[in-house]
Amino acid sequence: MKIRAAVLNEMGAERPYARSKPLAIEEVELDPPGPGEVLVKIAAAGLCHSDLSVIEGNRPRPMPMALGHEAAGIVEELGPGIDDLKRGDHVVMVFVPSCGHCLPCSEGRPALCEPGAAANTAGALLSGAKRLHRNGQEINHHLGVSAFAEYATVSRHSLVKIDRDLPFDEAALFGCAVLTGVGAVINTAKVSAGSSVAVIGLGGVGLSSLLGAIAAGARRVVAVDLSDEKLGLARQLGATDTFNAGSADAVGEVREATGGGVEYAFEMAGSVRAMDLAYKITRRGGTTVTAGLPPPTHTFNIPQVNLVAEERTVKGSYIGTCVPTRDIPRYIELYRRGKLPVDRLMSDRLKLDDINLGFDRLHEGKAVRQVVVI
Repeated sequence: MKIRAAVLNEMGAERPYARSKPLAIEEVELDPPGPGEVLVKIAAAGLCHSDLSVIEGNRPRPMPMALGHEAAGIVEELGPGIDDLKRGDHVVMVFVPSCGHCLPCSEGRPALCEPGAAANTAGALLSGAKRLHRNGQEINHHLGVSAFAEYATVSRHSLVKIDRDLPFDEAALFGCAVLTGVGAVINTAKVSAGSSVAVIGLGGVGLSSLLGAIAAGARRVVAVDLSDEKLGLARQLGATDTFNAGSADAVGEVREATGGGVEYAFEMAGSVRAMDLAYKITRRGGTTVTAGLPPPTHTFNIPQVNLVAEERTVKGSYIGTCVPTRDIPRYIELYRRGKLPVDRLMSDRLKLDDINLGFDRLHEGKAVRQVVVI
């Protein structure tokens, strides 16, 4: 079938993107689902820094590629071998398909699925197939999803079924921002009630972490960002303290206000500078968690002696150390009960044709979560 999709033909375009238009809205050919695959009509897809980093060239991927990985939609057609979904079901997309058989999957860590990671790196679906074409040329899939499009053919293992009463623009956020941010707090760090928490970087993932910390019962939740507007939103969402990361002594200010630092610090900005700040405001015996994705050439240095003398822990968190089929329904239920007001993270709703402008806003830090409604 022929569909419209946002295709990135070359990385590293000059800004503003509204002028250079790195994402071309093109008519491409989409194959029907093969065995174990599903055709989904895309209803809403969020703009994320993981998409932006591919556009910038900081996360190299094979070109051309149809972008978009945080999305929700409606099951349109089922490939052979699928009997647990039906046409018309509502689904959230997950950007690491889990095979269920490799060692990480067998250990209950599907976010680290080895075949899923290999397929994502190759720009393919979990089966190894590529279902997008343009004039006989293959178009690569972004993280097994490619959701900036009218339809997507994806692996069944990239989908989680949800109830039909959740609006699609809100449902889309659970596939990445909420799963990653809340999961980092609940699954990776296992923040306990009464703990002190700091979140550095208040994008969609960072603010989701903040909401997760509040839901977990943290007694103190510190928000740190370069944007005073985002710090204001963090206060509205329940942050007990806010600090501008641009301050000459941001580390000292946080440590003084928290009596020596926080027990858990979450780096969600995807920069070494933010990670350095997060580590320095973590108290003795505390845990520093990063879910940011800086360019692969960037490195973070710490005094090794501190890890021992202060019993410090540094952890990475990918997709919130999640089990999608378990966590997405749980987080949606928390949202319905008012414990995770993720709808307040919505900055704007866009048309597919306005997507380049949306990525300008994301780069400039003027948006938390924008959603393309298709």
